[in-house]
Amino acid sequence: MKVLIVNLILYTSETENIARVESIKDTMIYDLCLAFHNKGIDVTLAAAQDYKPSVEENYPFEIKWFDSVHKNVFKPNLLPYCPGIAEYASQENFDLIISSEVFSLSTLELVKRFPNKVIAWHEIAKHNHFLKQIPSKIWYNLIAKKYFKNTLVVARSNEARSFISHYCKNVSETVVDHGVNLEKFEAKSDKENYFIVSSQLIKRKRINLIIEKFYNYLKKYDSTAKLYIMGEGEERYALEQQVKDLGIDENVLFFGKMPHAQLKEYLASAMAMLVYTEKDNNMISIVESLACTTPVITTCVPYNASYISKYNLGIADSNWSEEDLHRIAVNEKYYVDNCIEYRHNLSDESKVDTFLRLAQEL
Repeated sequence: MKVLIVNLILYTSETENIARVESIKDTMIYDLCLAFHNKGIDVTLAAAQDYKPSVEENYPFEIKWFDSVHKNVFKPNLLPYCPGIAEYASQENFDLIISSEVFSLSTLELVKRFPNKVIAWHEIAKHNHFLKQIPSKIWYNLIAKKYFKNTLVVARSNEARSFISHYCKNVSETVVDHGVNLEKFEAKSDKENYFIVSSQLIKRKRINLIIEKFYNYLKKYDSTAKLYIMGEGEERYALEQQVKDLGIDENVLFFGKMPHAQLKEYLASAMAMLVYTEKDNNMISIVESLACTTPVITTCVPYNASYISKYNLGIADSNWSEEDLHRIAVNEKYYVDNCIEYRHNLSDESKVDTFLRLAQEL
């Protein structure tokens, strides 16, 4: 079987100036392709040239890098347009094409050329606010309804499925969210007395509120607990100053951006990962935490929140507080055991099996 996976944006960039990373081997889509490859499937990943790593890498499967065009209109960090993908796919004999997002020019071109081979893997669950939502509403109400009416659309969350079902008729009942390579993450039941944040240090992540809630936890419940903050961003100085002003320098440690291999060791031993974001879709960091059997305390913003609540893998509350940190601390075994039981659902292998089963619907 020959599979093409189209995922132009390999990792999040908050600005148009996409910072090149040294490796893409820690990205969600790389591990998904690897899982296809490990099942003996001939898989190719199509990505935008803007995300090609700064260091030459070797991959066990093929990666094709495509130039994005008209960048003033189609921003590579938001909506890249790589017309070369459709032409490339026409020259190859792919049995299955999995293309990210219904709102994508590349997906549209592939759907028009290969109507019976494409699965649109859809993550968006609301209209983009760009230009007062006008481009988004035009796309979904006109383009999606006309050209995607017979395309199999597979959502990455229940929220995304509910949204796209208003515009596309052939939406699968099955949801395929982001997975992880479980071989990279150790399941650890013995936790240490610290919480962890793994995030960009930017305003929408609201790390300042996490620090505030942790400060209240220190005062009310456990003055010896620690908070480890992993990540970099424009808010780091302000956050460090907040910690100093609160007088909790010894309890809150900033580690900066940490290699994945090192990060997972800290993640596995934490009591919980803390998230207070005000804008995110599916968060791969949440999936990675659960793969380490570390519960998550999060707002209800990430789409992962729905199954965190459903399976008691932590706490999902839009206004979580120090009381929730305490609840996790005193019921640690309960939450960790739930994560252990759920862990197999997160594997990339299970996602591949589901995609292959869905492909039969084509």
